[in-house]
Amino acid sequence: MRRVVSIWLPRWPIDRLRRARQRAVLPSGGLSAEPVPFALTAPGRHGAVLAAVNRQAEAAGIVSGMRLADARALLPRLVTAGSRPEEDRRGLERLALWCHRFTPSSAVDGADGLLLDITGCAHLFGGEAAMAVEVEARLAGLGFETRTGLADTPAAAWALARFGGEGRRIAEPCRTLAVLAPLPVEALRLASEDTRLLRRLGLATVGAVETLPRAALARRFGRHSGAALHRLDCALGRRADPVASLPPPPAFLARLAFAEPLIDLAALEAALARLLDTLCASLEQKGLGVRDLVLLFFRVDGGTARHRVSTTRATRDGAHLGGLFAGKIETVDPGFGIDAVVLHADRTEPLAPEQYRLAADGLKGRGGSGELARLIDRLQARLGKGSVFHLEPVASHLPERAERRMDPGREGAIRPAQPGMPQRPLRLFDRPEPVNAVAEVPDGPPVLFTWRRLCRRIVRAEGPERIEPEWWASGPQDRPRDYYRVEDQDGRRYWLFRTGLYRDAGGKGPPRWYIHGLYG
Repeated sequence: MRRVVSIWLPRWPIDRLRRARQRAVLPSGGLSAEPVPFALTAPGRHGAVLAAVNRQAEAAGIVSGMRLADARALLPRLVTAGSRPEEDRRGLERLALWCHRFTPSSAVDGADGLLLDITGCAHLFGGEAAMAVEVEARLAGLGFETRTGLADTPAAAWALARFGGEGRRIAEPCRTLAVLAPLPVEALRLASEDTRLLRRLGLATVGAVETLPRAALARRFGRHSGAALHRLDCALGRRADPVASLPPPPAFLARLAFAEPLIDLAALEAALARLLDTLCASLEQKGLGVRDLVLLFFRVDGGTARHRVSTTRATRDGAHLGGLFAGKIETVDPGFGIDAVVLHADRTEPLAPEQYRLAADGLKGRGGSGELARLIDRLQARLGKGSVFHLEPVASHLPERAERRMDPGREGAIRPAQPGMPQRPLRLFDRPEPVNAVAEVPDGPPVLFTWRRLCRRIVRAEGPERIEPEWWASGPQDRPRDYYRVEDQDGRRYWLFRTGLYRDAGGKGPPRWYIHGLYG
């Protein structure tokens, strides 16, 4: 008996965008997790309309299809971004391929759904109910809101996922009609015009449409009866409704097996060089470059050593990739010997041929961005992926909120600094540290300060730079800040600020001094 799972992602565009931003921002990058009303917009006939909304916006009365002007009038603090249907589609295709861990047959279903043909697969997960729970739990762990339906046909599973309520949305084999009968007629996935006509004729449920004789339905419904009967027959298995499964992407893998186990690291490096040549040649034939590369060493005692490297941009430069693995091979414990080595391209991207510069140094000159990407790759391979980051500006005047850490491998992450930006210290503290400061005049720059038990006398000072608190995100104790760039008698430069003013301290206490950063 054929069995199909329909996966509905009701907030797919927003969930995909949030996940993409979270992956681009490093864990300490300052991305706010506070939920705010958010919506995606798309061009409409009479101006921008809302293509998708999150739960916070929906709770405030904002719905998809509403005009942006009406939504802002109802909720002025609504945050919006432009929708990207092409990226949503590509992301859905990648998610369908990800579902191959459950079944070899998966397909994209519309703009917000997936179909999995799980015939003969459910017993591997402890049954159909356990498999449905596993699918929902895995997708929820990725950050996607999900509802599943399971039935004999794709159309019936689609109806259960969207209209099956909050309980167990599984139709037992050969009981599809009994489960679909109480569902609304919208579960047949008809055009809105056909649905309105059916309801006008008093056919509000799937069971009502099935009970009515087909001749009477054609007489009352006219030319629209064909679509309704076709969808009903597909749902009940009377018509073929195949799942157009996505083929798995080609696997780029190179393998070497040895007649005698290897224990010499130099021999392992030579084997890696051969594997890289083979793999890069295969990638070049397909016009691809690698972003994630996995190297596996199989020992004769059954043990495995696994190493992974990632690149900032797609590449098939074997020498560069070999350099990234150089430090990792030195840590390999061959044990009683290694009898096989496997190199696998875990993630690939299209890579156009590189144009070299015709410069005085011959054809070896390359663009600065390519060299920077290689440098980032080497640093990440040696120091760890999270140790190299890019600072991206954030719309905030407060220094601790004015930037966030971004993955340098994100497309468009590396941008030149904007002219006219105020001078900031090379090292900015995560939290300002209190200091004891003395000023000649109450609201003037300090002449000396004590920080970490050391007194420093100031010989030069520049400022103040006034930064007001953000009224929309500040507490009652937040006060204006006056920043000063100061230099002590030893030539060290600091970034100090004073909170509050002496003349209007009010009930918030006297002004206090802090150090926020160090200049180079």
